[in-house]
Amino acid sequence: MPPDAARPGPDWSARERAPATRPRVIIIGAGMAGMATGCYGQMSGLDTRIFEKHVLPGGCCTAWSRKGYIFDYCIEWLNGTAPGNNANQVWRELGALDGKTVKNFELFNKVVDEHGREVRFYNDPDRLEQHLREVSPADAPLIKAFCDDLRRFAKLTLHPFLTPPPLETWREKLATLRQVLPAFRLFWRTGAAQMGAYADRFADPLLRRGFRNMFFQDPQNFAVLPYLYNLAEAHNDNVGFPQGGSLGLSRSVEERYLGLGGHIAYRTRVDRVLIEDGRAVGVELKNGERHYSDHVVAACDGVFTLHNLLDGKYSNPRLDKLFNDVLHRPGERYPGVVSAFVGFEGDVPAGESHSTTYLLSKLDAARLPGGDQGSIVVQLRSRYSDGFAPPGKSVIHCTYFSDYDYWKTLRISDRKQYWAKKREVAQFVREFLEKKYPGIGERIELVDVGTPATTERYTGNHKGAILAWKSPDADDLLADLIKKDRMRLQGLSGFSMAGHWINGGSLIKAASSGRFAARFLCEELGVPFRAWESGNTEPWHRDKLGHLPQLDKDPPLETAARPLRLVETPPLSALAPATAV
Repeated sequence: MPPDAARPGPDWSARERAPATRPRVIIIGAGMAGMATGCYGQMSGLDTRIFEKHVLPGGCCTAWSRKGYIFDYCIEWLNGTAPGNNANQVWRELGALDGKTVKNFELFNKVVDEHGREVRFYNDPDRLEQHLREVSPADAPLIKAFCDDLRRFAKLTLHPFLTPPPLETWREKLATLRQVLPAFRLFWRTGAAQMGAYADRFADPLLRRGFRNMFFQDPQNFAVLPYLYNLAEAHNDNVGFPQGGSLGLSRSVEERYLGLGGHIAYRTRVDRVLIEDGRAVGVELKNGERHYSDHVVAACDGVFTLHNLLDGKYSNPRLDKLFNDVLHRPGERYPGVVSAFVGFEGDVPAGESHSTTYLLSKLDAARLPGGDQGSIVVQLRSRYSDGFAPPGKSVIHCTYFSDYDYWKTLRISDRKQYWAKKREVAQFVREFLEKKYPGIGERIELVDVGTPATTERYTGNHKGAILAWKSPDADDLLADLIKKDRMRLQGLSGFSMAGHWINGGSLIKAASSGRFAARFLCEELGVPFRAWESGNTEPWHRDKLGHLPQLDKDPPLETAARPLRLVETPPLSALAPATAV
């Protein structure tokens, strides 16, 4: 069902839509939520237009290039990579996995303490139970209970990503109940238990710390349920890594959207939403241009939307609670991340885990600028997908949770000191990797360091929080934003929100929020919602990433082994305005 090439395009400069033309929808932000909204809008017969400040699609789901290396920023695992579930259906409809292979690993993550003891979190519950018993025989009963729950989760196929609850048919509601009711006690028990308290029940100190860092670093304020859910999905090969990585995923969805007749205006900043008599009628750009529509969808940062695009004049009780209360509590949103990509000649030994969390000694932890957990994650990104490094070379990605305010204050008050601290990160990473892989130091060609302040500048995400909320209070409020508010605000018609600030973190939830927004839109505008699979079978190849911006000049970093070049990341910051929509 291709778009009608003969149909004249909409007139976005006209305040009123011409008779017998299709409804117009303006979308702010070409992240996954914005592009998904556009794809489903186009499939349903709407005319959509996306305004994006930067030069690439995807928001945080991006990559950049330096000296032939591709630094893949976002995906560590992607829910919905196996066929036969609703998450996968969303990706097939969006063309996200078209022509791609998927990499699955035998374990989720390895955790190594400062004394060299390690625990491996295998996806297979039988193998995991055997390994954990070997690590700590004294914890056998707790280990068995956890792995039994993992086996129960592995049998479930609950993926509520297609239809928002208010629009579910009775058949869909009954199908959900058939899934939920038999597992209600499992959901209730694991959803109510916090991982911190759960992990403290283990006698072995490595397991107490290892379980907390199963997902690379301790997110804190996290229930046991998502750990079990994602391990189970990994066991079912449903959280793999797609060929082409983060930007590859975004480019595929962009290709799908453009192929459906959509349009993305890059390097275009929206300054405010135009409102007349309590209705959103369009947007005004930074250059003063006005574009009109029947509906506006803000698929960008929630704080920016409410306080800048809408000038703080519109909200609803759920959003008030989230942004005026929950947001300011400690531990209620995801922390910022310091990211260091390392490009080097050769590779590390073949038997090394693709992902390892290292629990640092107090001395090492004190050397990490702005670090807040005393650990660092090392991921061998060249093992995830082909093409991330030139032939004969490899990429490692090192990350750690860090305090946003530490980096933001430095960047504003003392730019030289800000860069000096980034050099300290690069130097630490080089020395740390040399200890783990002797001889790698002299093979390192470059280190690319980004901070939470970098993430905020590039994506506009409040305080660099890539995944937004991470608390039970937020989850309940987000559920009501969809069930009761239908992603709308009080006193403002013709406007809705999408993205992880509205539907929770993860790429599938962002994409699903776009599907939900389109379904609500179709109901409001009186058009039938339609969706179908892309059907594109062309094999994916690296050229589909398109042109990747990079910096041509950057200050050198001298190290004991060989000169390195420290790069401000992401390099798009040199090409676009300072704050993203």
